[in-house]
Amino acid sequence: MSRRIPSPVVDVALLVARVAIGVVFVAHGWQKLHTNGLTATGHAFKMMGVPAPTLSAYYATFVELGAGLLLILGLLTPIAGVLLFLDMVGAFLTVHVDKGLFVDKGGYELVLTLAAVTLAFAAVGAGRLSVDGLFRRRTPTTAS
Repeated sequence: MSRRIPSPVVDVALLVARVAIGVVFVAHGWQKLHTNGLTATGHAFKMMGVPAPTLSAYYATFVELGAGLLLILGLLTPIAGVLLFLDMVGAFLTVHVDKGLFVDKGGYELVLTLAAVTLAFAAVGAGRLSVDGLFRRRTPTTAS
């Protein structure tokens, strides 16, 4: 079996998607930390019925900021992808699932999309145009 080397088009697509999704997460984390503040975020989570609202506010804030930045850089991408996926699963289950699909009614379309994309990054990685790509061990393609 030969190992397929990704094309430059795939690498560019992964880069664009990583940066776009990473920016969304960093913006939401920044909003929780600096615009609203952690106390207000925890209070809002409590009002929405999120379990352990203070702890959840800290998790969501710092995962969105930190893992969002890691995603942009393409550094530790599988770990960042899993952390962000879990963040979105939590948002889906605790806040959005009973509000239907559409975001204008508080629905889950955004968290569903973000969860799917971050799970994909956890599975496939960041591509060659990333910090992970710089450190990936290069092995020659062999046929068996």
